[in-house]
Formats: sequence, C-alpha cells, structure tokens
Amino acid sequence: MNSSSSASPSSPTANRTTRPVIGPSWFAAVMGTGIVANAAVTLPRSFDGLRTAATVVWLGAALLLMLLAVRYLRQRTLRVHAADPMVVQFFGAPPMALLTVGAGALLLGRWVIGLEAALAVDWVLWSLGTVLGLVTACAVPYRMVTRHRFAPDAAFGGWLMPVVPPMVSAATGALLVPYTPTGQLRLALLLGCYAMLGLGLVATLLVLAMIYSRLVHHDAPTGTVVPTVWIGLGALGQSVTALGALAVVAPSALPAPYARGTAVFALLGGIVVWGFAMLWLALAIGLTARTIRAGLSFAPTWWSFIFPVGACVTATGALAARTGSEPFIWTAVVLYALLVIAWVVVAGHSLRHAAKHVRRRPVAGHERRRPVDRPGRLRSETGTRRGMNNSCH
Repeated sequence: MNSSSSASPSSPTANRTTRPVIGPSWFAAVMGTGIVANAAVTLPRSFDGLRTAATVVWLGAALLLMLLAVRYLRQRTLRVHAADPMVVQFFGAPPMALLTVGAGALLLGRWVIGLEAALAVDWVLWSLGTVLGLVTACAVPYRMVTRHRFAPDAAFGGWLMPVVPPMVSAATGALLVPYTPTGQLRLALLLGCYAMLGLGLVATLLVLAMIYSRLVHHDAPTGTVVPTVWIGLGALGQSVTALGALAVVAPSALPAPYARGTAVFALLGGIVVWGFAMLWLALAIGLTARTIRAGLSFAPTWWSFIFPVGACVTATGALAARTGSEPFIWTAVVLYALLVIAWVVVAGHSLRHAAKHVRRRPVAGHERRRPVDRPGRLRSETGTRRGMNNSCH
C-alpha cells in the first residue's frame, strides 16, 4: 500500500508545501478495524462482553473513516494517484472501507443508534461503496490494459484490491435483502449480489494465477511487498462469506428449488474455496516468516494482514454455522483470537507512525516529487518497496 511520493507528477499541493500525507491504501486501516468488529458477530461461539467491545471498535472504524475521507479529499490528489500505476491499485480500499463500516452499522450500530438509523446508514454506505467498487473494478483494469505496460514480474497482491470490492458488496448486501420490499426489488438486489460475487471471484482467480506465476517464475517478493500476498486470502475468504450470507436470505426471494440450490452451492462451493484459501494462507505464512527473519520494517502494507484474516474468520464462521462442525467452530475462534492480536500490533505501529509524521513540519519546494516514469512503465520492486514505505509523508 503505497503513495505516489516517488512516482507521480507533482501536484499543486506538493509544490507549495509538502507531499500528500496519505494515499488510498490507508483506508485499509478502516477495513481492518471494521472487520475486527464485524467478525465478532459471526463467531459460532459467544463470549461475555465481546459484542460491547466489538461495538466500540466499530465506532472507532467509523470515526477513522470520516477522518481519512475528509483528509484525503482535502489533499486534492485523486488525479495524481489515479495516474500512478502502483497507487491506483489501492483505489479499491475506500469502497471496501465504506462497505465494512456500513455492515457494522447494521450488525452492531443498531444497538447504539437504533435500527432505523443503522439501516439508513448502511443503505447509504453500501450504495456509495458498491458504486465506487464497481467503478474501480472496471476502470483500474481498463487503465492497466490501455495505459500501462508491466514487467513479467510486476504482479503482486495489490492487483487484487480493485476487483475485490464487488465481492464485499455481495456479502454485505445480503444483510440488506431482508429489509428490501418483497417482490422485484428484493429479487433484483439478491441477483445483483450474486452477479457481483461472480465478477469479483472470477477476476480474483485470474489475478491469483498471475501472482502465483510471478512467485514461481521470478524471485520471491521481499520487504514491504510481502504482506500484500495476504490479500489473496481475503479475496477467497470474502467469496465464501458471500456465498453463505446470500444462501441464508435467498429463500425470501427465490422459489424453493433455487433457494435450496443456493444452500448446496454455499456449502460445497464454500468448502472447496475455503480449502484453497488454507493453501494460500500456508503460502503467505511461509513467505512472511521468511521475510521477518530477514527484517520487516513497518509500512502501511501491514494492514494487508488484518482484513484477509478477518475475511477468513467470517468464511469459517459461515461454514461452521451451516455444518455445525466442531473443527470449523474452533478454527473460527482461534483465527479470531489471532486477528485481534495482529490488529493490536498493526494499529499500535500505525499510531506511532502517524504521530511521527503529524509532528513533521512542512518542507520547502526541494521536497517535490521525482518525475514520473512514462505511463507504460512500472517501477522495479525496489522502487515499489520504497513507495510503500513512504506512503504516509
């Protein structure tokens, strides 16, 4: 998760005082914080005080979303970031942040602000997040095809970020199906969610194939690029979560034979994808452990650890609820405990990192960005790591 500090044309903001403070990748902090709260509701085992703690975390995610959105829009760097072949990949983070906080409003916020207000908040955030996510899922790949040329070893986990939001829309949209008027509107929402699930899942599998090809045909990723490998786990976990959530609400909109088919699809298809997700989890753990031994400095890409593990928790919880399997139940509980620990560590590092740069005084014009490479070229992995490390300046 990088910024454009070393690869974008200079913006008016950059020329006057200092470089942009944040890039779109920082919205992954909202995603990670929100999934910690939302996943607590999906756990197949309840624990005293967990809902209260999760509600507090959700409120923190909502506040962080507002602060980041205001700060990012005030920077007026949207066009600069859209022109950067690396930063543009993380335009998928803001819509997923909106969707995650919106789902939390219905799952947790209803106990704070009431059901009607929570439902209104969720509809607004889901609608906005879905539109932005669909735009990102279409526009970023189009820009990659028509404007950029990538080296054979350029594929990395960040390429998944633009195409995953429709799957998050499908999973969170399932929460709104019971509150949609019966008839054509409810059916349209359900079928639309399934269509977005298909869009995101097929695109994810295509990108995962490119990432795997890069891993086996070229040098293994190092440094701050490595955490982005975990994004694949999040994409797979989100698809299983969406399958389970849509199967729960399908009987209210589809005839009985098709509703039963969605339940079968959620179970068998979900277990198949979950198995592949466990393979990807093992690969990600191995690469991360290898990198930690060599030294892994903090960067915003550390948030790539959080949302994927949270999506794995919700996916495992969905399968546990559908099967009643004790291994699935306890796997979900253990993964959630690890999720909370990882979130505390990454959030702590992020707060220290943010405090350090908030205290930094604006710098003069000599801090202007370096000229951008031609649009058809992508920086080497060294440049990529440098951009990721400098994502909050």
